[in-house]
Amino acid sequence: MFSSFSFAGEVYDKFPEQIEANEKYVFYSHGFIVEGTNPTPKNERWGVYEFPAIKESLADSQYNLIAYHRPKGTDPFVHAKSLANDVRKLLKKGVAANHITIIGFSRGAFITSLTSHYLEETPVNTVLLAGCGRIVSNKYSDIKMNGAFLSIYETTDGAVTCEKLKNRSPQLTSFDEISITTGEEHGAFYRPMPEWVVPVKQWVVEKSS
Repeated sequence: MFSSFSFAGEVYDKFPEQIEANEKYVFYSHGFIVEGTNPTPKNERWGVYEFPAIKESLADSQYNLIAYHRPKGTDPFVHAKSLANDVRKLLKKGVAANHITIIGFSRGAFITSLTSHYLEETPVNTVLLAGCGRIVSNKYSDIKMNGAFLSIYETTDGAVTCEKLKNRSPQLTSFDEISITTGEEHGAFYRPMPEWVVPVKQWVVEKSS
């Protein structure tokens, strides 16, 4: 466990030992390239994935951030079920469903969408970053989102609108989508660019108020 700022909520790399029922919790799931032991791996096209800096930027005084560093070879379905169980642990401790948000980018977005699907009985807030590429939209067409849902995509990336996912998810309570244009393609989410970090944090605070 570590805290990025003295004025911020806690930032955890493991599930917290102590849960406060009146506090808010946000889970962030990183992209595929970070799976392993290196928190700042480099992609030839998109540059360095700044996992520590992303966690630092997503941290906020209004909620606690939980960001696991997944090991190499992580099964996304197994991890999503584990993440859903972590959400249920918070709920059992008295944390309100709307005070829990799950966020994921790319492979992490796929895991996050699965987690939302598994939490049909108790929907929480969900954010997908570049989450609606071929896998989510077509190959796994049985996945449905639940609760409040925010999608953010980069217009120069291959993973774009989540409209199709939204349309097949009848249990959504709200849907918001933001497109950004940085020219960075998938790499726009490799670093904490304000174009996506600011609206994500604003949405999380709004939905959990």
